[in-house]
Amino acid sequence: MSAVLLLGEMPPLFSPAWISANAPALLVVMSLLSGPVAVLLWRGRLAWAWAGLISLLAFALTLILYGQVLHQGVVSYAMGDWAPPLGIVYRIDALNMLALLLVAGMGLLSVVYGLPAVLREIEPKKQALFFAAFLLNLTGLFGVSITGDAFNVFVFLEIASISTYVLVAMGAGTDRRALTASFNYLVLGTIGATFFVIGIGLIYMATGTLNMADITAQLHGRGDDRVVRAAFAFIVIGLGLKMAMFPLHTWLPNAYTYSPSMAGTFLASTGTKVAFYALVRFIFGVFIPGSAFDSVIFDLVLAPMAIAGMIICSVQALFQNNIRKLLAYSSVAQLGYMLMGLSMGTAAGLSAGLLHMFNHALMKGALFMGAGIFALSYGVRRIHDLRGMGQLMPLTAAAFSVAGLSLVGAPLFAGFVSKYYLVMAALERGWWWAAAAVILSSVLAIFYVGRMLEAMYLRKPAEIDGAPLKPRPAPMLALVPLLILAAANIYFFFDASLPKGLADAAAAALLGGGAS
Repeated sequence: MSAVLLLGEMPPLFSPAWISANAPALLVVMSLLSGPVAVLLWRGRLAWAWAGLISLLAFALTLILYGQVLHQGVVSYAMGDWAPPLGIVYRIDALNMLALLLVAGMGLLSVVYGLPAVLREIEPKKQALFFAAFLLNLTGLFGVSITGDAFNVFVFLEIASISTYVLVAMGAGTDRRALTASFNYLVLGTIGATFFVIGIGLIYMATGTLNMADITAQLHGRGDDRVVRAAFAFIVIGLGLKMAMFPLHTWLPNAYTYSPSMAGTFLASTGTKVAFYALVRFIFGVFIPGSAFDSVIFDLVLAPMAIAGMIICSVQALFQNNIRKLLAYSSVAQLGYMLMGLSMGTAAGLSAGLLHMFNHALMKGALFMGAGIFALSYGVRRIHDLRGMGQLMPLTAAAFSVAGLSLVGAPLFAGFVSKYYLVMAALERGWWWAAAAVILSSVLAIFYVGRMLEAMYLRKPAEIDGAPLKPRPAPMLALVPLLILAAANIYFFFDASLPKGLADAAAAALLGGGAS
């Protein structure tokens, strides 16, 4: 954890001793039990206030865990005092911490942002149910990020997935295509879950344990094993579907496009990132890095899929007229960057991929927030309808532009930092073609982001009955989280020590000998 300790001697946050001691369990249990309470509250505003309170407490617990990880390196919490590997253990290290900070931070910002859109887009009788599904989704993502038990990863993935299907389907109040998008996601998500749980079953058959650290210990010195090889393949495919890895991404564009604004914002910034975290955890923290079939998977499967996703989905984004669908295809392309970092199989590459995971959550969260505010204020959903938004909503347009430039990888924005480290890691590995693919994909991003910026700043506002549209203030609850994310996209260019320190520590631990 030396790389993380470079961040400074952060003192533990003040909290009662029992909260600090039980923070890992409280993070998951609190979120899980709060979902049914949101349903009982019934009224949308009350359920929103409850979801906001829980999200704030979850973020505070995450900061407590961050302080503990800085000082201890690894935090282990045995559920029910059953010692591992017999009992379930929650285990937090640098890799988990990066995912937990991302989920907790974006969860809090999304729920603050979401009230105006939820009141507009969802029927009053369903609003409390929406926030209940959000809290259950938060539970699933926290659980995947924190557990040290392989089967628990499957359980929490399904909690997150099932609640996601509900969140997406609730967009039907605005567009009935949300129902089809949710159903397609359900079908493909179920296939992914089936592949994943088969892989977990094969691991259990080969090792007799479900504790991740114990699985790694059992696999050391085992040599090539067909059962383990099959488990590896099933898990990679299952998690690949969950993270929308190209070409397993077909569920994602419509799910992001037709879901409610708050749901799209939260899912775009967290869901696929947590699945990517799980893929990293299993490939480098459960299986043995450097195995023969690992190398084949990296060089002949994952790297080509990463490049194909980066280029093909960037081209697809160029031809989209719907703003959110453009951003959705862009998300698949950006996942290609992360996958490329993983497939390099080096500490520098993995660290760069993890850093881009963090930065992409910031930029894509801000872009979806901005798109939601435009839709809420003026009904803007197509790129053509963005014309004049730079004059009509200058703050929203400025924040949207910052996130778009970060997505491109322009200097002075966070996206530049992670893309720079990806290119350097690729050149260090001798993969000049991967560095070229990153640059080409970024050039394509200039064109599709440029289309939106050109409409906002170089075209006149639309007219109604011959009179131009009048400026309308953005809802303050929606605007503040957007501005925070825009500021973060700038701040983490100048000081990326927090995510880069965690990413470096995670990569060094994972590639230094099994579980971190």
